[in-house]
Amino acid sequence: MPRAVVLVLALVACFQLGSWAFHQLIGLLVNILIAFFLALAIEPAVARMAAGGMRRGLATFLMFTAVVVVTAGFLALLGSLLAGQIVAMVEGFPGYLDSVINFINSTFHTDLSRLEIQESVLRSDWLRKYVQNSASGVLDVSATVLGGLFKLLTIGLFSFYFAADGPRLRRALCSVLPPAKQAEVLRAWEIAVAKTGGYLYSRGLMALISGVATYIVLAVLGVPYAPALAVWVGLVSQFVPTIGTYLAGALPVLLAFTVNPWYALYVLVFVVVYQQFENYMLQPKLTSKTVDIHPAVAFGSVIAGTALLGAVGALIAIPAVATLQAFLGAYVKRYELTRDADSSTSRPRRRVRLPRLR
Repeated sequence: MPRAVVLVLALVACFQLGSWAFHQLIGLLVNILIAFFLALAIEPAVARMAAGGMRRGLATFLMFTAVVVVTAGFLALLGSLLAGQIVAMVEGFPGYLDSVINFINSTFHTDLSRLEIQESVLRSDWLRKYVQNSASGVLDVSATVLGGLFKLLTIGLFSFYFAADGPRLRRALCSVLPPAKQAEVLRAWEIAVAKTGGYLYSRGLMALISGVATYIVLAVLGVPYAPALAVWVGLVSQFVPTIGTYLAGALPVLLAFTVNPWYALYVLVFVVVYQQFENYMLQPKLTSKTVDIHPAVAFGSVIAGTALLGAVGALIAIPAVATLQAFLGAYVKRYELTRDADSSTSRPRRRVRLPRLR
């Protein structure tokens, strides 16, 4: 009895210690998971470059450089868009304020002045408190930015090692497994690489097509910042699950409204029509050979991934489910349908009358 009590207490202590360690390391584990999927995404390109005679480390470095350059270009275009709009809003703010004051004076027969309103706002207590709170929150913002940069550095470092040392990592993993399990692990790894790379390839191609179509429409209508808006629509609509289309289309509609309200309606109609074309024509053809999963399964996987890991889970949910589906399809044994099962799915059921009891 004492030995059993000691064993139970030791198991409880080990469970508590493991739970505490898992909660402390959950951030690092999520970063490693993101890095693993990024390494799987660039694995086909790195393997192709390495097969051509290039060193695997150099090939991985070139791929990471390309990703950084594309990301920096997108942020620069988006930053120029936001900076231009903010400057325009600041310059036009006095005119907007005068128009609002004139409307209030003419409607309610008041005698307001812009100078009086500006002085009252500058001398108000809430503005002073807001400035003090903003000054005290600078440290929090700086800590958040530094924490985000550290996470990006961690993800980049792990993904670089996963991609550059992929063969060595597979050999180390297979070396601790029996020969019968090694083939299964290698097959699962190949399926994960194919599905993750295919997912990003299809999404990137659809983002390119969506961006080009959006640029043509915005350029014809004369909406400013058409290249930046096209890049925004292409990337956000394809790589932000579920609500990406609405987020991507909202910004072009708002900027088109500043030019002409009818242009905003035209852009909105284009977004809706193109989304239907993409859902029913373009996406099935592009994803039929890469991540061919049912739309309901994809939607459910995104919701489940969001509930488990937030935005990270939503991004990696579809390639993870596609990998699992392909793995199960390769190893789950299927049987031929019987005549009754086949007929029950192809024709409606007939009603069977039961005899009355007398």
